[in-house]
Amino acid sequence: MIRLHHCHQTRSMRSLWLLYEIGVDFELQVYPFDKTLREEPYRSLNPTGRVPTLEIDGAVLTESGAIAEYLCERFPDAALGRDPGHEERAAWLNWIHFAETISQHTAALTQQHVALYEDHMRSPIIMQLEAKRLAKTLRTVEAGLTGDYLLSSFSAADIGVGQAVYMAGHFVEIDQFPKLSAWFDRLQVREAYRKALPDGPGLYAKTFYPPWEIPS
Repeated sequence: MIRLHHCHQTRSMRSLWLLYEIGVDFELQVYPFDKTLREEPYRSLNPTGRVPTLEIDGAVLTESGAIAEYLCERFPDAALGRDPGHEERAAWLNWIHFAETISQHTAALTQQHVALYEDHMRSPIIMQLEAKRLAKTLRTVEAGLTGDYLLSSFSAADIGVGQAVYMAGHFVEIDQFPKLSAWFDRLQVREAYRKALPDGPGLYAKTFYPPWEIPS
């Protein structure tokens, strides 16, 4: 049995997209982005009250990077991972976890733009710093792209980083990064990516571009 606990437009989209790419049967439990995650029965599965949570044959995983590694090892025929000893293994692992580096800045901006709903609660200084830091992570992806994908072929690394870029696009213009934009265009036409998107606008009803120019 595989069950994914998911909120739209959160890190759990990585796990959902990956499951769709693998093509395995699974149950999907979708939650609103509210205090439900901090209540029973979900709290017993994931005491931090966050998503994703993956239940798989009696095991419970709560970190998106660990979920990616586990699923790729469990379903090697999908060819979305890189086995130990593979020449791309180190790069694959690095990109899997670099997705979280991108997301930490997106999370800070989400708090400022969305969670803090009154203007007096927000900090323009924090918003500016985090937008610049987020743009810096996207420049790292831009510099790392030498072909159609992050590695020699499409993998879970593209899924993790792709989801992080999807979220980053609410706060930073990604068109300023030509290689990243072309790569992201390739990801967006994938059927599994489109299935992992929310049916409606979700948490982000609009794009929040900062009112200053991101330095190149």
